[in-house]
Amino acid sequence: MSDVILHHYPQSPVSEKVRVVLGFKGLAWRSVVIPRLPPKPDLMPLTGGYRLTPVMQIGADVFCDSQGIIRALERRFPEPTLFPGGADGIAWGVSRWTDGDLFTTAIAVVFADAGEAMPADFQGDRGLLYFGPDFEMAKLQAEMPERLANLRAQFGWIEERLATGRQFMLGGQPGLPDALCYYLAWFLRGRYSKGPEFLAQFPKLCAWEERVKALGHGAPSEMSSTEALDIAQAAEPMPAPASEPNDPTGFLPGEAVEIHAEGVSGTAGIEGTIRHIGIQDIVVERNDPRVGHVAIHFPRVGYRIART
Repeated sequence: MSDVILHHYPQSPVSEKVRVVLGFKGLAWRSVVIPRLPPKPDLMPLTGGYRLTPVMQIGADVFCDSQGIIRALERRFPEPTLFPGGADGIAWGVSRWTDGDLFTTAIAVVFADAGEAMPADFQGDRGLLYFGPDFEMAKLQAEMPERLANLRAQFGWIEERLATGRQFMLGGQPGLPDALCYYLAWFLRGRYSKGPEFLAQFPKLCAWEERVKALGHGAPSEMSSTEALDIAQAAEPMPAPASEPNDPTGFLPGEAVEIHAEGVSGTAGIEGTIRHIGIQDIVVERNDPRVGHVAIHFPRVGYRIART
């Protein structure tokens, strides 16, 4: 019941971020490959409708968003740390850049490059998700030179960091900032037709990229989605820690709420009852006919809560 189960698909850039963290920590984990596009019938019973990728499951506890997943892995498997040299806490600030403007710019470049060659169903789904209901491929393509200039400047920051002689972002050992930056280099190299040419401008980054790649993904083994659902059904959520007092929102354990991801379109809210509310996370519980009682974990940053 305590196996780390990652629901993901190979091409997912955000999943790659989590996979390299699993590699940094040398963990064994179970791999459930999910569809790239909705519907995702064997994921929805676990998440209550959360459709973003990846999702981590440990028994009847379900962790959404890579921020929440990685924080949970660090708590559960603290060694080797993701914060070598004592970068605890502040390193998470890097994620607001890499998962914000840098990610959006990289996605826009890959979309514009693919153009109409991108499958229509994928373009329609991800276009709405990342760029909103006013998404237009022609507009993205017109903006591509400016986006590339922006992307080059930001990758230049990574090159400057590595030009100091560090093997990894925080020194001699890999840590959280390496995962946060690596997955975007991986994404551009594999999904942008001129990705290798673009990245060649940054020789220190390319050498670092190979060092991160060599660390691998830990020890994954395949698991069927049915088996993962059966594990959740047979388990009960882990005991919830005490909630933090004086939450600025006024929400309390036991309240019925709906959790919404910020900055993405076309996604439904996830309904549940607050099990725990803290400074960094909120956990809601719900019952599903297929999996029974589950606890769904979300980070506070990047999500908003509404009463139902």
